[in-house]
Amino acid sequence: MTVLVLTGPKDATADLVIAELNERGVPVHRLDPGDFPESLIMAARIGPQQSAWGGGLRGEHRDLDLGHVRSVYYRRPTEYRFHLDPSGQDAEWAAAEARAGLGGLLTTLECTWLNHPRRNAAAGVKPVALATAARCGLAIPETLITNDPAEAKAFLEKLPGRVAAYKALGTQAPSGIDGEPYALWTTKVHASEITDAVSLTAHQFQEWIPKAYDIRLTVVADQLFAAKIHSSSEAARIDIRTDYDSHTYEPCDVPYKVAACVRKLMGVFDLHYAARDFLVSHGGDWHLIDVNPNGQWAFVPELRTPITHALADLLEGTHDHRRTVR
Repeated sequence: MTVLVLTGPKDATADLVIAELNERGVPVHRLDPGDFPESLIMAARIGPQQSAWGGGLRGEHRDLDLGHVRSVYYRRPTEYRFHLDPSGQDAEWAAAEARAGLGGLLTTLECTWLNHPRRNAAAGVKPVALATAARCGLAIPETLITNDPAEAKAFLEKLPGRVAAYKALGTQAPSGIDGEPYALWTTKVHASEITDAVSLTAHQFQEWIPKAYDIRLTVVADQLFAAKIHSSSEAARIDIRTDYDSHTYEPCDVPYKVAACVRKLMGVFDLHYAARDFLVSHGGDWHLIDVNPNGQWAFVPELRTPITHALADLLEGTHDHRRTVR
């Protein structure tokens, strides 16, 4: 039985897990759905006497039997690629058919997923994630989503210091000059900076919480791996993604109540893996600010090995469901 890893050609994070599985002698098949149809061929059948699709995929170097997949590590596959005019309707139609055909076929695999794309999609919608987190008992910042400049200004004016964190609801901005998407960082916004541009689309504003440090909490099944993130630069104190070189990390324990609520949140979304970001106030209160069902984890050196082992255990099928808090 094979562990199927769905990711792009350059994924150092997936490489760590694949290396660990190879060390254990567990068969692994790495596949990028974006290779379809250029260098990936599929053929699968189902009929009246079958409850699952039979058949497989044929790549440049290896074949995959769909019936021999024990688990799937869904990381960051690339978009489907076609030798067609990208601005034409043919390419748009072909991509939609590829997502429905190959993408749909893969999602029918009945095995352990880290995580199933449908679960990632549900947990990745920020309004849904915040409301669900609050229902699970986690503290979240006061948050407004609006396209009304007056509402936005009124919201900020009632906050301490008349300041809020502006956070994009998606993960990426439109393509830049070079055609590549670029990230939108969290920014600090004052009430006086609100303009009519807010009316152009949905905007998310959150209460600005003075913090002692950030927490990255990585969850693998029922195991929790937490680290304090101390940032020395002003940019990183606003958004830790802007300056990783300024960080120092310190593995830490998770308060019992927070741990219980996080596990409940994982259960509601039916996730086996997730990265949670918290701000910890100077009084020691944990505030959840982000629910990322497919977030990075290897950037914390002290937790890289234990998280790699935990992911490999789950994919291999040797996870013993011990409740471990770090």
